[in-house]
Amino acid sequence: MINTMIISIANHKGGVGKTATAQNLGAGLAKKGFKTLVIDLDAQANLSVSFGIDSADKTIYEALKGEIALPIYKINDHLDIVPSNLNLSAIEIEMLSQAGRDFFLKSLIEKIKINYDFILIDCPPSIGVLTINALTASDKVIIPMEAHFLAVQGISKLYEVINIVIERLNSKLAVMGILITKFDKRTTIQNDIKDAILEDKEHNVFETYIRVNTSIAESTYLGQDIFEYAPNSNGAKDYADLVQEIINYK
Repeated sequence: MINTMIISIANHKGGVGKTATAQNLGAGLAKKGFKTLVIDLDAQANLSVSFGIDSADKTIYEALKGEIALPIYKINDHLDIVPSNLNLSAIEIEMLSQAGRDFFLKSLIEKIKINYDFILIDCPPSIGVLTINALTASDKVIIPMEAHFLAVQGISKLYEVINIVIERLNSKLAVMGILITKFDKRTTIQNDIKDAILEDKEHNVFETYIRVNTSIAESTYLGQDIFEYAPNSNGAKDYADLVQEIINYK
């Protein structure tokens, strides 16, 4: 029997490499032979587009409304995606008055999770009904974060929400780790902040960090993962290291 690990990739701040992490972590796990599903839970649908899906007939929106089961599209033999589109931006208002709204995504995932080793959820850059749904459905959380002072200051709010979810909705949820992204080792302040984050025993932090690398943005723009687009790049090496760290964790 497959022991599925469900991981939310979350940060209420945009532009921190959340979608790139969902895309390349999903692709990397699939490359290692793990059956992997990525779920685009952001109305901007950047994850869907990054896998070449920009006009899906059925999306996570219809599934959350209860109209269909999770619409799963095949990327390759080991990787599937549940796409999103702009309609999802209306779901938070539509779900607010519904009983059990925090468990809608969990209910959908429960029906298909036996088919996967890993399920990755790309959360929207906000703390709302969709992010709460993702956290309620997950076993672990990865928090992508830049090594900037303001980013460090802002992360406490996300931890507050995660702790509330653990207390009230999902006692098995845990933070797998903070993932430092867009890291420029030439910058003294970023090195100092990275060292401070790594030394902070209060929060788990991945040993792997994702260096700033233009190939990552280019690959996403072209609808390819980093391993396809630039297999010898620093971005590919860093995400391969992250994949291995997560496999070892499991």
